[in-house]
Amino acid sequence: MATQHEILAKGRKDEGKGASRRLRRAGFVPAVVYGAGQEPESIQIEHNTVLLASRHEWFFSSVLNLNVDGKTQKVLVRDWQKHPFKMLMLHMDFLRINENEVVRVAVPIHFLNQEKSPAAKTAGLVISHNLTEVTVSCLPANLPEYLELDLAALSAGDIVHLSDIKLPANVEIPELALGKEHDVAVVTVASVQEEVDATPAAEGDAAAPAAAPAPEKK
Repeated sequence: MATQHEILAKGRKDEGKGASRRLRRAGFVPAVVYGAGQEPESIQIEHNTVLLASRHEWFFSSVLNLNVDGKTQKVLVRDWQKHPFKMLMLHMDFLRINENEVVRVAVPIHFLNQEKSPAAKTAGLVISHNLTEVTVSCLPANLPEYLELDLAALSAGDIVHLSDIKLPANVEIPELALGKEHDVAVVTVASVQEEVDATPAAEGDAAAPAAAPAPEKK
């Protein structure tokens, strides 16, 4: 069972750009909760709460218990706006969920034992992570915080596809239902080709030019 994560928030009535600026100056992040057939709700969250939570994968890929003035609702983070260069979260959107309805969420992939694999121990090989997250579908109660991919047996020339990821019970990857062409490569192992210097030989290495004819004797 996934770990339960609670985020504390308060309702707010003031809206608009001016109200949002005042909230940010006071150390809060303005946010909106919507979905599940209910009216959108404006809330505010302490900035430090959001900043600390955003450093963890689960904040963006897990069902959260959003506690607004003592009333808890199940939500997913759906959008967020960060300052372009400061460590500041400017705004957030949360989506209410129905625990009886399937959700689609992008969850991170954890790559295990890569450093122990034959590929990692072989010179001249490059291991590429083509995907670092994958969208899954399941009921909220079955949503994993991440998926694990064991690369202990990874060797030269290997390609690990989406279908090679072991999924928890009752969790699916919707992309795989669209056909084999959607079973994309998650990890690839390729050889590094050394470039051969094809520069023509220097003039000094070429055959010496014919000697000039000796002057005629008079």
